[in-house]
Amino acid sequence: MGLLAALGGGAFFYLLSGSHPERAWQAYLINFLIFSSIAQGCVLFSAVMHVTKARWSQSLTGLAESFSAFFPVSFVLFLILFLGEAHIFPWKGIDLGEKEAWLNVRGVLIRGSMGLGILYFLGFSYLYFSLSLKFLRNPHPVGLRKFLDRRWMKDRMDTEACRKRTGISAVLYILGYAVVLSLIAYDLVMALDPHWYSTLFGAYHFIKAFYLALGALVIFASVLHINPNLPFAVNPSQFHDLGKLFFAFCLLWADFFYCQFVVIWYGNIPEESSYVIERTMMDPWQPLAWFIFIVSFALPFLILLNRRIKKNPKWMSLICAMVILGLWLEHLLLVGPAISRHARALPLGFSDGLVFLGFLGVMGISISTYIRIFPEIVMNPGRGR
Repeated sequence: MGLLAALGGGAFFYLLSGSHPERAWQAYLINFLIFSSIAQGCVLFSAVMHVTKARWSQSLTGLAESFSAFFPVSFVLFLILFLGEAHIFPWKGIDLGEKEAWLNVRGVLIRGSMGLGILYFLGFSYLYFSLSLKFLRNPHPVGLRKFLDRRWMKDRMDTEACRKRTGISAVLYILGYAVVLSLIAYDLVMALDPHWYSTLFGAYHFIKAFYLALGALVIFASVLHINPNLPFAVNPSQFHDLGKLFFAFCLLWADFFYCQFVVIWYGNIPEESSYVIERTMMDPWQPLAWFIFIVSFALPFLILLNRRIKKNPKWMSLICAMVILGLWLEHLLLVGPAISRHARALPLGFSDGLVFLGFLGVMGISISTYIRIFPEIVMNPGRGR
């Protein structure tokens, strides 16, 4: 994982030192959005499962919560993003009229920092109470685990009171997730084209984030399940349930896209339709748009109609990896025309893939650190609640 992170960092600086430094910041923004969405969505999965009292997910919630280790990294990556403000905010220096009261670099920084800070605080609050429900004293705790074990032993509350606090913090995180991800979508994606707007874009973004997270969770669970040396296993029925949930959000993501698209098409207002026309009907973006539609919706929809495939971790991993690739490219489709203006070819190359692997390595390091601190909660979740 460290090697992947180093390769990604090297690719980023290689792009940054080239003749088109905006390509480096474009890749950085896309991967920040992708991996932050995965972490935020996985914690949302655990929160939703707790609120709905879904017993089938018991062995998956601990795994989903491990993605919270990326929260502090995500916050730092958000702040670093502003080093490239000249490239990732194409509206900077343009007369925006009344929109300048909202759309300015300082405002985006303050709103984003406060929003992510509140969301991650709510996430860690939920995590604290959720882990206390699964608490098993570690015989040789060190560092953070030692501190938490002492707190949990000192503040040991009855199970029902702890479950109630966990439920309250879960609901707060769910609400914060919807609000903050909508805000991030407006400020970091939609605002790249300051004359285009969509009241549905925020909801479209956080639904897509959960779709991404489910795909990442399926892959992670499958990798651990297949490895015979790890004490982690998921029943076929659980894979089936997780596959059905993934299939449902495949449909929901497509539905939100269609609802947004059909309103713009029907209204035919120039400042709205030009955004869609550029990304779906003009080169070099048109082939990419069709590819995204096929790999993120059409193929998963047709394949996941099969019940047996949803129970097969290898097939599900392959499908989820395909969807994540498609949604990664969908982020390029959204931000690329604004950042890489007048591009005659797709602003996409080998270095962009390495930056993706770099972010993957950083997330892998974060999750590995979490598992080292709470190994019995992630690997043996059945011994908790």
